[in-house]
Amino acid sequence: MSQYFRIHPDNPQSRLIKQAAQVLSGGGVIALPTDSSYALACHLDDRDAVDRLRRIRGIDERQHLSLLVRDLSELANFAIVDNRQFRMIRSVTPGPYVFVLVATKEVPRRLSHPSRKTIGLRVPDHEIVRTLLAELGQPVIASTLILPPDVDPLNDPEEIRSRLEKQIDLVIDGGACPREPSTVIDLTGTEPELIRAGRGSLEPFGLGATA
Repeated sequence: MSQYFRIHPDNPQSRLIKQAAQVLSGGGVIALPTDSSYALACHLDDRDAVDRLRRIRGIDERQHLSLLVRDLSELANFAIVDNRQFRMIRSVTPGPYVFVLVATKEVPRRLSHPSRKTIGLRVPDHEIVRTLLAELGQPVIASTLILPPDVDPLNDPEEIRSRLEKQIDLVIDGGACPREPSTVIDLTGTEPELIRAGRGSLEPFGLGATA
């Protein structure tokens, strides 16, 4: 049976944030709100938790998971980013975007794409996530909370609890989120490539109007 924390989206309660960080550090998989939909998240260094997250989502190692980071100062630890890429990322972060970038050697092999050696990075614009990352002192692994056979992400914490209470360790109720996934953009080529249209403008990348 999963725990259920109601956390204020703008002023997160420190006690509950500390407990949520302990759940992650102990190998838990949690559901948390973001500036797009809800997401599943787990500790960066826990192989079993990462595998469990993938099973819940119904995805294999060929599908990117994302690293949620507090700010752009952490990007260089996990991805190789040139000046052009950095300017693009900085122009829209924090925000509902996942950027596919070439992973550094420090990224565990299980977290990068097995053939391309790339990783998805995101700087979310949500106070609960930022506060939780600050408490942990490191990024977390995350994936948009879309359950098979659904095609749309979940945004209702009560529904998440009813569907996943026996599969995950904690649901953070931060209120309803937009029912849109994050936008995924591949920056590894000479030009940005749209992988998934979601919440957020595509215009900064020369890819058209708001999706």
